[in-house]
Amino acid sequence: MAGEPVNVNEFQELAREALPKMYYDFYAGGAEDQYTLKDNVEAFKRITIRPRVLVDVSRIDMSTTVLGYNISAPIMIAPTGLHKLAHPEGEAATARAAAASKTIMILSTTSSCTVEEVASSCNAVRFFQLYVYKRRDITAALVHRAEKNGYKALVLTVDVPRLGRREADIKNKMIAPRLKNLEGLLSIEVDSTSGSNLEAYAKETMDASLCWKDVEWLRSITNMPILIKGILTREDAIKAAEIGVAGIVVSNHGARQLDYSPATITVLEEVVHAVGGKIPVLFDGGVRRGTDVFKALAFGAQAVLIGRPVVFGLAAKGEHGVKRVIQMLKDELELAMALSGCPSVKDITRSHVRTERERLLSML
Repeated sequence: MAGEPVNVNEFQELAREALPKMYYDFYAGGAEDQYTLKDNVEAFKRITIRPRVLVDVSRIDMSTTVLGYNISAPIMIAPTGLHKLAHPEGEAATARAAAASKTIMILSTTSSCTVEEVASSCNAVRFFQLYVYKRRDITAALVHRAEKNGYKALVLTVDVPRLGRREADIKNKMIAPRLKNLEGLLSIEVDSTSGSNLEAYAKETMDASLCWKDVEWLRSITNMPILIKGILTREDAIKAAEIGVAGIVVSNHGARQLDYSPATITVLEEVVHAVGGKIPVLFDGGVRRGTDVFKALAFGAQAVLIGRPVVFGLAAKGEHGVKRVIQMLKDELELAMALSGCPSVKDITRSHVRTERERLLSML
């Protein structure tokens, strides 16, 4: 592809050219038929914007807060694993790009730089994404390290009692490098002659018994606020609000877990209604345009998290690529706000979007 990319999707093409097939497939792929993977993106296309005109939009303010922390725009960095497969500087480069963009990065447990390396890479507000392992002492050790190194919140991923079936990784016999954060804590030699060693590793280590009462246990070992990531239903949203977590991330794990789970944008409003403003709702899945961010905010998200676009930016152009991806989304969001008559993020309301169902009903 000639020239500089002009939108986030073009970074995916650059990443495809830059990366070995196995790694590109690992980042880009979803579970099984990849129905949800496609639908995460496609579902945004079924929502239209209802722009309001003759509003003074000479100044646009995209800034917002998440858990009381100011960010320059409602666009954060989702936790994604193994950034060194994309670029030698890995998560340290991503962290610097997030800091330069004045936004929050959520570091993955499965990062290829340690909690400590990322903390010392630059000054910024950062959250830590947590998996709960069968050995609780390992989980507790990770939590304490994150807290000690200044991470401001825990993002507990709850949709991986087992690893989703990612067929590209199985075909490619994807071998994941050792997880830096678990060095000296967990050494599991897994035999994965039949497929991906990620799958074998997850089976050996992940705690499939994790349930609601364990959130209490987690709360008892840390002062960090806890967000729950991986909620897709009203029922679970109500439960999360009841047990008093600090927030929810509506997420289907980038369509890497249960195929034929709903596209996240189609259930965001259900979750927002269920929590009734008691706790903030963040959102991820399929965000590729500033208009996608706008739509998620209109349905009640406090901010969106971007995953794959960050990794593709990193693979294509390192730290600069990640900055460009965030800046492109910010520029597009700013334009969408101006053209929709929304000078600030609080001006973006439910009346600014129309679902396909609403459109059809209006034609009856």
